[in-house]
Amino acid sequence: MGGWRDMPAEELEQQYSPSRWSPRMGPEEVIQAHLAATAAGTQRARAGSQTSLHVPYGNGDGEKLDIYLPTDPSGTFPVLVYIHGGYWQCLSKDESGFAAPSLVSQGVGLVAVGYDIAPKGHMDAMVLQVRRSIAFLVERYNRIRGIYLCGHSAGAHLAAMVLSTDWTEYGVMPDIKGAVLVSGVYDLEPILHTYVNDALNMSWEVAQQNSPLLHIAPAAPAAAACKVLVAVAQHDSPEFRRQSREYVLVSTGRSRDPPGWEEGLRPCVQLAGPSPCWILPVWITLTLLRSCLRTATSSLR
Repeated sequence: MGGWRDMPAEELEQQYSPSRWSPRMGPEEVIQAHLAATAAGTQRARAGSQTSLHVPYGNGDGEKLDIYLPTDPSGTFPVLVYIHGGYWQCLSKDESGFAAPSLVSQGVGLVAVGYDIAPKGHMDAMVLQVRRSIAFLVERYNRIRGIYLCGHSAGAHLAAMVLSTDWTEYGVMPDIKGAVLVSGVYDLEPILHTYVNDALNMSWEVAQQNSPLLHIAPAAPAAAACKVLVAVAQHDSPEFRRQSREYVLVSTGRSRDPPGWEEGLRPCVQLAGPSPCWILPVWITLTLLRSCLRTATSSLR
């Protein structure tokens, strides 16, 4: 059939190793560049923004939020909730505030979500934590007017799981107006057969219940009016592209590629919505946040 199930183990590992696909840097160099840029950007954002850092939304060590408030937070404002990537086992909210200056200056808040990564955290708990963080924002901050989700890699997976949430279980109904999912994994089963699962230790059952591709709920009230942009990087692996393509097809009920798919391959890949361009993971995330900012600010006019 030519699918991931037919791939030799080494090829499957390659397909799910994003840092190996950069044409300009080696795997370790890509990772270090990403870490350095996001950490430095977050330090600058914290120094120059009005913040509430390490706000607990639960009792767990990782259950904390960094909130970057708009320059003039006197009225209501939209927020962009950023969920970091790192294959569910590295990075944190402490490297996730780098885009705050460009957002808060335009009246948009930024919330960086912390969650317990593996091996301490397991997949069920991570999904629950991110969902609870959204419920916490709704309950605690009544000046928020519209939530926009943004996630990269593992963060895109977690954001997609937020979109599939039955919010009646949480007693809230978040006003989620948009989501930007970049280079996500929406079917976790292939991950079970790669090095990624060494730390996650997922079973087949856990992978199934936490695969957004299997839990798309178009009729859910929180998702009904939510515009979702799904994007992959120019040099993402074929498996990452397939995952995003299938998520779009299933979520939109399409049987063929969305308009702009082929045209989007150079220099970007566009699956739905505006066409942002991505090079390295840092610039992927920065560009997406700016794209989401345009959407957020236009909704206030």
